[in-house]
Amino acid sequence: VQLQASGGGLVQAGGSLRLSCAASGPTVSRYAVGWFRQAPGKERELVAARNWSGSIVHYADSVKGRFTMSKDNAKNTVYLQMNSLKPEDTAVYTCAADLASPGSWFADGIDYWGKGTLVTVSS
Repeated sequence: VQLQASGGGLVQAGGSLRLSCAASGPTVSRYAVGWFRQAPGKERELVAARNWSGSIVHYADSVKGRFTMSKDNAKNTVYLQMNSLKPEDTAVYTCAADLASPGSWFADGIDYWGKGTLVTVSS
């Protein structure tokens, strides 16, 4: 599985950003796709993940109600819409894919990683 991530940038608190993760490979539909984030001095945190069909979606408590995952089936691209951003959302966000069900992910066990992208939320 190959993951091509894009998006990120600088935004003021209360603003929005969208991250994209284009997934490819012959077995991609077997995988769940999501994002981890890591802020300076903090451990990597699972932000959100969904299985390929979207029947199972997991969000970290810290982003519930603000972040939403979606998928464009024609493009095999998964999106993370981030609204009402807070300074504490500032981190490097990295797209990931794993065979495990969303919600059971842990960073050390992830099968595939995309390139990280920096999200900076100014106060």
